[in-house]
Amino acid sequence: MDDIRIKVMGKEIMVSKGITLLELSKQFLSDFKFVILGAYVNHVVKELDYVITKSCEISFFDLTEKIGNTMYVNALIYTCFIAIKRKYGSDKDIYVEHSIDKGIFITTNFDIDEGTIYNLEQEIKAIVQENLPIKKVNTSRIDAIKYFENIGDLSKARMLKYNTNTYISLYKLYNHYDYFFTPMPISTSCLTDFDLTCIETRGFVLRFPTVHTHYIKEYRHHEAIFHIYKEYRQWQKTIRIENVSDLNQLIGDGKINDLIRMDEVVQNTKLMELAKNISDDRRKIRVILIAGPSSSGKTTTANKLCMYLSNYGLTPKMLSLDDYFKDRKDTPKNEDGSYDFESLEALDLSMFNDQISRLLNGEEVIIPTFDFQKARKEFRETMTLNSDDILLIEGIHCLNPNLLPSISNENKFKIYLSPFTKINIDAHNRFSTSDNRIIRRIVRDNRTRGTNVEGSLERWESVRGGEEKYIFPYQDQADYVFNSAFLYELGVLRTYVEPLLYSVDEDSKYYEEARRLLNLIKVFLPIPSEAIPDDSILREFIGGSCFNS
Repeated sequence: MDDIRIKVMGKEIMVSKGITLLELSKQFLSDFKFVILGAYVNHVVKELDYVITKSCEISFFDLTEKIGNTMYVNALIYTCFIAIKRKYGSDKDIYVEHSIDKGIFITTNFDIDEGTIYNLEQEIKAIVQENLPIKKVNTSRIDAIKYFENIGDLSKARMLKYNTNTYISLYKLYNHYDYFFTPMPISTSCLTDFDLTCIETRGFVLRFPTVHTHYIKEYRHHEAIFHIYKEYRQWQKTIRIENVSDLNQLIGDGKINDLIRMDEVVQNTKLMELAKNISDDRRKIRVILIAGPSSSGKTTTANKLCMYLSNYGLTPKMLSLDDYFKDRKDTPKNEDGSYDFESLEALDLSMFNDQISRLLNGEEVIIPTFDFQKARKEFRETMTLNSDDILLIEGIHCLNPNLLPSISNENKFKIYLSPFTKINIDAHNRFSTSDNRIIRRIVRDNRTRGTNVEGSLERWESVRGGEEKYIFPYQDQADYVFNSAFLYELGVLRTYVEPLLYSVDEDSKYYEEARRLLNLIKVFLPIPSEAIPDDSILREFIGGSCFNS
């Protein structure tokens, strides 16, 4: 057998032609904390049964890399599904709902308790020990649809009807076939790190190491966020739009504009109710703080809330934490020498706290505006708070108790918002809030800053790291949680993001991530944007907002 020269993890070596990635990976096990799950071969993700036949560049990954983590979680979900069937019967099933506390909330079609979950956990461990193969099987799309119809998985069958490929890849585990949007590990033996927590009579949380934590943390329930998801899920059931195929059916029937109007009314009603609650407590509340991760729609939400507060006789005055960035020469740096724009220390806290205190005391202050091109603050406008004025501040650190420590909590009202995406693709494939946000960001950054997809994805890694450190730990500090997602929005975003994702070349390090997002967004039929009102949060990303954002 001929030898070929390849580059693996930056080192050039000679290997036998025909060697698999699995065989090759054994030489690099000590370089990884967890089991190797796959590899990039010339920037394209390959499963470990891939055969090397020519010179190439290879980079292995485990679950601490995003694609590896997604593969690991999907394989865990698949294994959990098989374990349910093996332990409790073929009529038993699961539905993957949403993320919660570094895990995924999963519901069942039968009652469970802690004993049930313990037995399920033992069954999953048995499947892991059995080292069952997870085999990729190529089949015609029509045959796949018939298979899922025959086993009663109608959401997946209907979803595949909107796939235009003649042939698709399914995965087989035990005696069952399933469809996923990422490659998979080649066997169950790697799925050693997981934990299950029963939290409802028909619901449990599946937890696993994440890209950012690398370990399984003790489960902490976030009731406010959990309630938002549950409330939204109930509304979806009421209007009979529970997954992407239901949405696509509505689009195909020409009724999508009705959903757009209804979706916007529901969200606006929530904001109006919030404004009334704040108004009812106006004697105490002096400062409203709005926080949320990137691309949550903070700017539009703040503007709309101001409008609704005015309806109750209040006069909101707005400030953005971004205007209190330190001048570039004083900006803290990361270990690699890059500027750290995500940390609380990137803000001029001394000036911020001083100005807020003076404003609340009735003094006039000259507020800054940060010039991002010049990388420094400029001072042009003055602000004063009168008796009916209320100060509204938006920024990623607004829930951090170290932001305004001198102001009593009873004088502050904290709002946490995020697009808590709830429309799933099918029973076993969800569309994550994080994916929703990066798609929003890609569209907005390209429109407002001319940033290409690769630039957005490169920045996203730092943004996500900052969120894990500076936003998510404080989400339970919020007095109110607001969902800024729309049921209809992914169909609209597809029309904007699809051509941008196609522009990423195969030799780019972000090619696989662009392709993954493309495969996800393509299951949504495109929705024109004409019916979206100009005050919609979605306009912050696609353009045409009356708030000029």
